[in-house]
This record gives sequence, C-alpha cells and structure tokens, in this order.
Amino acid sequence: MSDLDFSSLETLEVSIEQHIAHIQLCRPAALNSMIPAFWRELPKVVRQIDQDASARVIVISSQGKHFSAGMDLAVFTEMGKSFTGEPARRAERTRRMVLELQDSFNALEEIRIPVLVAMQGGVIGGAVDMISAADCRYCSEDAFFTIKETELGMTADVGTLQRLPHLIPQGLVRELAFTGRNMAAAEAKDCGLVNQVFSDQATMLKAVMAIAQKIAMNSPMAVAGCKEMLNYTRDHSVNDSLNYMATWQAGMFQMPDVQEAMAAGQQKRLPEYAPLHKKTPNM
Repeated sequence: MSDLDFSSLETLEVSIEQHIAHIQLCRPAALNSMIPAFWRELPKVVRQIDQDASARVIVISSQGKHFSAGMDLAVFTEMGKSFTGEPARRAERTRRMVLELQDSFNALEEIRIPVLVAMQGGVIGGAVDMISAADCRYCSEDAFFTIKETELGMTADVGTLQRLPHLIPQGLVRELAFTGRNMAAAEAKDCGLVNQVFSDQATMLKAVMAIAQKIAMNSPMAVAGCKEMLNYTRDHSVNDSLNYMATWQAGMFQMPDVQEAMAAGQQKRLPEYAPLHKKTPNM
C-alpha cells in the first residue's frame, strides 16, 4: 500500500495494491472525455507514483462503455479564447499550450515503470495520443480507434503522429490520419497496435492485471532498465543504443537482485526485491 492520497481527483480513480497502480478514467457519463482537469491530473498522478516508488507497474483503464472520447469540448473552447491579440505573442502562447498538453502524455514514457492500457469501446482522438505513449496496449472486441482530429479540421498534435509510426506501418498511420476512419480491434491486433484482444472488459482487466502481476514480480531495477533502453533504442541508432547499454550496465548492473532471483529459484519461492529509490521532487 502507498501513503499517497488521490482522493480529491476529479477525472481519475487510483488504487495501489501489490505493487500495481490502477488508474481508472472515471467519468463514464461523459464518455471519459478529457476535460482541462484531466490534463493536469494524469501527469501529476503518474509522476507522483513514480517519485514515491509506490508501484512497479501502472494499469490504465476506464469505467463505462467507452475508454475515452478524447479531448473535451471545453479544452477546444479555451483554445479558441486564446486566438486574440498580437499574432506573434498569440502563436507563442498557443505553442506553449500544445507543449503542456503533450507533456501530459510524455509523462507515461518518462516515468521509470511500465504503463499498460486496457481499452474498451471508443478510443478516440486524444485517447489515441495517450495510448500511443503507453508501453503495452490491450483491448476488448468492441474497441475501435479513431484519429478524430482530421474530421474536426485540425492535425492531431499531442503525440499520435509522432509515436504511432513506431508502432504500426507508416502507410496505415497515414491512412488512418488522412481519413479519420475507425480501426476495429481485430485490425489493431493484426497491425500490432494492441498485444491481445479479449471478449469483454472484465476478461480483459483480469488478464491485464495478471500481466501486471508478472511484471511486478521482477526486479524493478531490471524492468526500469528495459524501459529506458527500449525508449532510447526507438529514437537512436543501433550503435548508439548499444553504447548507451554498455554505459548503463557499467553502473546499474549489480549483484543483489541477480542473487535474489537465483536464490528464489533454488528455494522455489517468489523473489523479494528492494523498491527503487524515491525521486527527489522536481528532478
């Protein structure tokens, strides 16, 4: 259990049990649309969990029929109000606003622990931006994915067009972005966007929690190293990535976790690993 208090959140419900943090989007009546509070709460929550070292894996799901309808109209309304004043200063303000929105999902990549997303129903617009920043994606048979921004007269700007080409073929990304069409769960599985498709939400959550439990059983140091290396490799050459791996290993490869893993195997018990150190705030 963690001492963190998430009771005052407006858009999320958070529980932490057995090293697994479960973050639920909790506005089902509004299709879990991403109101202004969501963009503040999500990065704050995941960074607090990481900073406190209170979990070894995060599972994000949602309540209701749909995972998320994406960015709420209120956010667009606020953006519309900013289109006033001297053009250069107005543009600079808009750029900062977009960067702040992007940072909400950058947090999912930047934290040390894996993020798994379990989706049902519509995964629309900003929701695609969000799940593209997760480590692993799972969905139910009724799920569908839409880059909705194009149909709204704008270009998706919070990560979909930057991350999705690393997950599925370029031609398919372009088709989805240019047309704004729905991609069904079966197609998402075939192209590699999601790892598995499940018959319903309950079955999916049970299976994803089992995967999370398996991750949480491993050395948090080893898992954090995997995430760091995989993210770095995505954005760098093989040679640069191998060099970084060697440098990382020179400092991070120590024997206690290896010895514990070997001892647990010999004694036929679950290994017990020390948590990662808490992070210093604002670092």
